[in-house]
Amino acid sequence: MATEPIAEDAAQALVAVLFVRAEPITAVELARSLDLNTDDMQRTVELATSLLGGTGLMLQNHQGELQLVSHPSVAWAVERALRPEVAGRLSRPALETLAIVAYRQPISRAAIEAIRGVNCDAVIERLLRHDLVAEVGRSDGPGRARLFGTTMRFLQVVGIPAIEDLPPLPSSDGGDWLSRAAEAADSDAI
Repeated sequence: MATEPIAEDAAQALVAVLFVRAEPITAVELARSLDLNTDDMQRTVELATSLLGGTGLMLQNHQGELQLVSHPSVAWAVERALRPEVAGRLSRPALETLAIVAYRQPISRAAIEAIRGVNCDAVIERLLRHDLVAEVGRSDGPGRARLFGTTMRFLQVVGIPAIEDLPPLPSSDGGDWLSRAAEAADSDAI
């Protein structure tokens, strides 16, 4: 079955725009630039993803933003070619906090602290500085607590195209410890 020429042209144009922009761009802005409606845009993104298969590039899609990035399988070559400064590694508390945010987003600092059992202010600030998490809103409750979620940079570091592609959490006790801890945190806040 042949692909409609206009659809393939739109997918190639989408890849070209993302390549030139070299930063996340909203799907709405892309659709407007390419003169596509919502349904056509979705099909164009799917076709562009398919066209990129096996090229060393992939589309990342996070919260309505798209970005063209190197595929994790060729990251070693890109790193070697660019020779970037070696970034500091994240500490174990930072990794734990990042995992909690990734799997429970949007989540408040208080809920993160209830799950981890320790103050997380410094760790959250470090993750914010590294652009791995961002404030994604405010809670409706008293004090309107900041809610945190992951960023496009998080997807790049982890090497996945979308947050939905995170692997499922392992469960050694047969239950979802993260959900139970978050529920306990929510009940403690009342």
